[in-house]
Amino acid sequence: MTGEELLDLGERAIRAAGRDALAVAVHERSLLSRFARSRPTQATAVDEVELRVLAVRDGHAAVAVTTQTDADGVTAVARRAARAAEAAAAAGPGDHPGLPAAGEPSQPHPGFDRPTAACDPRQAGAALTDAFAAAADRGVEAAGIWTAGAVRPAVASTAGVRETDAVTDAFLRVLCDRGGRTGFAARASTAAGDLDAAAAVHEAAAKASSEEPAQLAPGEYPAVLEPDAVGTLLEFLGALAFNGLAHAEGRSALSGRLGTRVAAATINLSDSPRFPGTLPRAFDAEGVAKSPLPLIEDGVANRVVHDTRSAAIAGDGARSTGHAIAPGGAPEGPLPRNLVLIGGGAADVDELAGPIERGLYVTRFWYVNPVHPRRTLLTGMARDGTFLIEDGRITRPLRDVRFTDEALGLLDRTEALTARLRLVCEGEFYGRRFATGVVCPAIRVSALRVTGGSTAPRPRS
Repeated sequence: MTGEELLDLGERAIRAAGRDALAVAVHERSLLSRFARSRPTQATAVDEVELRVLAVRDGHAAVAVTTQTDADGVTAVARRAARAAEAAAAAGPGDHPGLPAAGEPSQPHPGFDRPTAACDPRQAGAALTDAFAAAADRGVEAAGIWTAGAVRPAVASTAGVRETDAVTDAFLRVLCDRGGRTGFAARASTAAGDLDAAAAVHEAAAKASSEEPAQLAPGEYPAVLEPDAVGTLLEFLGALAFNGLAHAEGRSALSGRLGTRVAAATINLSDSPRFPGTLPRAFDAEGVAKSPLPLIEDGVANRVVHDTRSAAIAGDGARSTGHAIAPGGAPEGPLPRNLVLIGGGAADVDELAGPIERGLYVTRFWYVNPVHPRRTLLTGMARDGTFLIEDGRITRPLRDVRFTDEALGLLDRTEALTARLRLVCEGEFYGRRFATGVVCPAIRVSALRVTGGSTAPRPRS
């Protein structure tokens, strides 16, 4: 569907819902290919339109969803949302602030790549062919995913919002196995043609060392973190620190700390939806236009992000910053989806490692979970490319280690950052496609708290 057709779909839905209604119509076309042991294992394709209708009645909001976009389906989903909101309102007035008013129109962005939007299966086939050939050259087996998609969203509301957008994204993740030791590499972009599968395999294979890994005792060690590891920390920080609903309710790691130093002076973090290299978005799930928002400036906490609901709860003149992740506001609150950490002056990870006498080099973190959200305390494993740093050089492989540390604490202990930034994202889609990522550099921290680790090599998966 074109953007205008999707907008027409939304407008028909809000007319059927009556007063105080908002509709989000999204057309997704996408491909995903999985592979293991240098063999393709699964391929899926999606070509579907989803219509989501929000109705608000006397401070109560309700949402209904359908993929039936004929006249009867549009009328039915709109009426379901309206009836649900009216039923809730029968209990008395609610506290939902209603729909955001139409504001300035969203700004265009360069996040749509036509060859990617074609979703040609030959793109996936060529990428996997290159990956398997590179793996054979390096004497390893490759596993992972390749995926690409095009998403067209449109938002219409009875408050006058009329917005359409078109975005593409592509992602490649590779794990190379060499006798039970694995190495990791990933690529992400708005264009599938940017994903160099052979280069990713060579990078991952280089980290799948056949050398017997060393074991690191628990303690605090200086560390170099690759962008994939940094991106994971920042994604958690987005939810734990910059969520405006949590902040308004006193649950955020930044509650009472805005305007104070929370990180090293070298840290400048923003939510920048049109920054070069990111996966851009023109507006949020309520149709509010997105714009750059500084979150940490020179180490000082500056802002949190809001949707319409969290801004109303926060009061004191707060307004939506364009960060709704669901119409009417998601229960978990708004989130920054285009985080950008500005880099420093280091040329590469080897320069970052130079001052370290003994420490560790981390490719990525895995299975990370929050332990104490208010402290941004996380725990997880460093794996698929963890190495010792000795006398300023990245040397021997390490067994997987567990870290337990504060995300804000690691930013406070950041000593240096590479100049080069890279887009990192997860790329796994188990529902409606909404690709997000973090643009960030590699960093050196003065201390990473290692709290345990494996005592034997991991078995082959």
